[in-house]
Amino acid sequence: MAAVVHVDAVDDPRLADYVSLRDVRLRTSLEVEHGLFLAEGEKVVRRAVAAGYRPRSFLMAPRWVEALADVLDDAGDDVPCFVAPEPLIESVTGFHVHRGALASLHRRALPDLAGLLAGASRVVVLEDLVDHTNVSGSKSSQRTRSRIAVLEDFTDHGNVGASFRSAAALGIDAVLVTPRCADPLYRRSIKVSMGTVFQVPWTRIDPWPDGIQLLKDVGYVVAGMSLGEDAITLDELVAQDHPKLALLFGTEGHGLSAKAGPMLDVRVKIPMSGGVDSLNVAASSAVAFYATR
Repeated sequence: MAAVVHVDAVDDPRLADYVSLRDVRLRTSLEVEHGLFLAEGEKVVRRAVAAGYRPRSFLMAPRWVEALADVLDDAGDDVPCFVAPEPLIESVTGFHVHRGALASLHRRALPDLAGLLAGASRVVVLEDLVDHTNVSGSKSSQRTRSRIAVLEDFTDHGNVGASFRSAAALGIDAVLVTPRCADPLYRRSIKVSMGTVFQVPWTRIDPWPDGIQLLKDVGYVVAGMSLGEDAITLDELVAQDHPKLALLFGTEGHGLSAKAGPMLDVRVKIPMSGGVDSLNVAASSAVAFYATR
């Protein structure tokens, strides 16, 4: 069982993993340096551990020790569980952790891109997502449809997390993120995804945008969500019934990148009414995932 350790000082060095969770730059630096990430909330902590991520430590209010007793039992006596009053946890993290339980977990090596694409039919690609705050079903039993959603240039970690949640709910086979994309394992992304980042296979697609050609070489039709004049409707894309489909989403402000645009097989738009020209990335990705399921 994890060793329960009661702490009563904000500056306790053993809590270093949990300091200033609001600071994206600080968290990114710490997490990359130590090869870790943070999970927040009972459900998310459970999903991370169940997915095989090895805990480094836990931090929680007293009331959560019993609720997570089974997780702590399986953690091993070399993994500390720091228990502190909620006001102290708030002082350490920089905000009120209303879900009361946190875990610091070790990252794993990302899967190989070729291996991830093998047998998939629908994928999502996320290009250069930056946080500014700091398908089709199988037509026959003889062929497997790849489900790849490409999410490009999301504006923040929240959109990344929301897209992962939709990807999990609507049967996307894999999510690919470009080299500069925001980290799917950043705390906010994990939280918004409700831990589904642990169940949808994902990896980095590098180099970019040359990675688009890699997708084409293994049979994917790369469809970029765009408002361009040459864009077909989402309904028209669905009617084409591509065995392998990669959906590419750009930033909400600038859309698809200038370098990625010319490499697309097709541009796709969601028909709008009511004077609305577009949906945000989280909403549009959910619509596209559902339509191509």
